[in-house]
Amino acid sequence: MRSGAKVAVIGGIFAVVAGGVGYGGYNLFNGLTGSGDGPGTTAGSTTKKTGPPSAGEIETTAKDFLAAWAAGKGPEAAQLTNNAADAEPLLTGYSTQAHVSDAVITPGPAVGAKVPFTVKATVTYEGKSKPLTYDSELTVVRGLTTGKALVDWQPSVVHPKLTKGTSLTTAEASAPPIKAVDRNGVELTKEKYPSLGPVLDALRDTYGDKAGGRPGIELAITSADQNVPDRTLLTLSKGREGKLETYLDAKVQAAAEQAVKKHGKASVVAIEPGTGRIRAVANTPAEGFNTALQGAQAPGSTMKIVTTAMMLDKGLVSGPDSPVKCPATVIWEREFHNLEDFSIPGATLQQAFARSCNTAFIKPVRPLGTDAGTALGDTARKYFGIGLEWQTGVVTRDGSVPESTGAETAASFIGQGRIQMNALNMASIAATVKGGGFKQPVIVPLALDGREPATARPMPAGMAQTLRQLMGAAARGGTATTAMASVGGNKGAKTGSAEVDGQGDSNSWFTGYTDGLAAAAVVDSGGHGGDAAGPVVAQVLRAG
Repeated sequence: MRSGAKVAVIGGIFAVVAGGVGYGGYNLFNGLTGSGDGPGTTAGSTTKKTGPPSAGEIETTAKDFLAAWAAGKGPEAAQLTNNAADAEPLLTGYSTQAHVSDAVITPGPAVGAKVPFTVKATVTYEGKSKPLTYDSELTVVRGLTTGKALVDWQPSVVHPKLTKGTSLTTAEASAPPIKAVDRNGVELTKEKYPSLGPVLDALRDTYGDKAGGRPGIELAITSADQNVPDRTLLTLSKGREGKLETYLDAKVQAAAEQAVKKHGKASVVAIEPGTGRIRAVANTPAEGFNTALQGAQAPGSTMKIVTTAMMLDKGLVSGPDSPVKCPATVIWEREFHNLEDFSIPGATLQQAFARSCNTAFIKPVRPLGTDAGTALGDTARKYFGIGLEWQTGVVTRDGSVPESTGAETAASFIGQGRIQMNALNMASIAATVKGGGFKQPVIVPLALDGREPATARPMPAGMAQTLRQLMGAAARGGTATTAMASVGGNKGAKTGSAEVDGQGDSNSWFTGYTDGLAAAAVVDSGGHGGDAAGPVVAQVLRAG
């Protein structure tokens, strides 16, 4: 297994091939013994240079670095970067840990300070060999202390999928390969469903042994963090697959993948009400951090579902027809506004919810006094399972509704302040309303490894009925109407937009449900909830 693998230094033949503009006229190994200062430098000069590196310095530094790396001289190559301590293990490990040999590195023409290059090599381990080809790039910067032109060190220089804390390792895989299937037996692959890549890696890491497979030999991205699963880059020997049944739904997953593709950065999760079974998880970008399951962002007015539950639980309102005040603004240590300062004279709770009146979900909470700072978190935990340790089958980040004071308390009632959620959390909240009670989200059966699910108190019937009526009003005559127009059945929804410091447009949030499915989405910088995230959720709900 990788965690206990022994590595040996394997000699190889490395080379750098000149390519692109300006490389052909230079000895590629000059920098290993020469000054590397580039054209125009006076021999013996000790003047510390400033400003951006010149074209000549960029050319020379890049070729010298690539030459040292390709020659298997990791320490020397590391000294040509601005962070030798971090660079040296990855550069040296390229041959000793990743077992890469016969590498040919072909640089392309520089684009400003960036130099792209292509690596063609061979990975060999225990008699098994496979070719390895990929593209990467490096950037040349001015060293802060030396003034020399240096490669700006990033792990992605060695391989574009490497990040801080990860490395390349070739060995027997840490877990057997799996054949993951959806609830109907349809095979799920990262090639067909790219967003499932991180999920399938995590499932393999946790359940590969239980699925009955046998490990093969792989080149993978590994991490010192035990919670981060290995990520296979190249399979030298397949091993034997084990079959793993999941609660995902290939049809819903396909719709989710297509829906988020319309945005540069978005995520969506679909859950079956009444069971908590996760039917789909999708992100753009598909690779990298799984924002849908592990993100942490302010959810905006979608949080008013929980705020309403708190108001009902505390007796501040009694039902959809309860009168509430919806002025244009309200003061709670600072001024809070409705969108475009609208107001609803003589408003009911249902009208305020459907139009997403901010002030109506701040003003009525004042009578709670000092308890206001803890009431929302108590309700979120008691009825929606937020803040508990969910055992979904993969690593997820559970929502957070921390204790608050002053203006931060008022902000939390409308999903701002320090509240943090992701698409999984908000899909679960909608599913809880639809199903009448919290069922912890799960992606594989609990019985697979005896996980104990998080539990919450059953939602009072009157509370569940009121919340469904409010979300139905939002979907049929409120801010969610346009987005949910194409969704049939007994539907409900809530829009949200969350302001983020330093970000021009608000994040777009939306959560909703129909008869057999609940879903939530967030689109970064998407603006109003119904405009960007709403159509994503609607497309997923229609597939269910």
